[in-house]
Amino acid sequence: MADQKTIYLTKNAYDKLKTELDGLEGPLREQIIEAIATARAHGDLKENAEYHAAKDQQGLQESRVRQIRQTLENSEIVEAHDDGVISPGMVVTIRHDGDDETETYLLGMREEKGGEHDILTPESPLGRALLGHSAGETIMAEVPSGSLKVEVVEVRPA
Repeated sequence: MADQKTIYLTKNAYDKLKTELDGLEGPLREQIIEAIATARAHGDLKENAEYHAAKDQQGLQESRVRQIRQTLENSEIVEAHDDGVISPGMVVTIRHDGDDETETYLLGMREEKGGEHDILTPESPLGRALLGHSAGETIMAEVPSGSLKVEVVEVRPA
């Protein structure tokens, strides 16, 4: 099997995923098992929509368990350093060329969602272009719609 790519997570994102996994493998798994047993008790499984819905939910849940496990197994917890250089775990404020408005993102994985900032992944074209740069620099990113020129306004730890 090919080597898995390292997934950089903040401690907060790692903890969120671990908590979600604990719930999926514990109480939520028990609920699905009970729902399947209850539906099975209603008789004919071929035309039992409740049973099929519970089995579908079980499949989705187990798929998410595998996804989280793989993410956690291949993750490295990053700590943002206050050195002003853009790296995973940093909050980055940018201004698009020709625009007065700024946008602020947390450079991290989708698992970071739910915080006060939108997420910009390090694998995205703009995220890749920002890595290693500092406030005051202007960078070019090749995005699907063409070239994107942005100024880095501020960089700080999350």
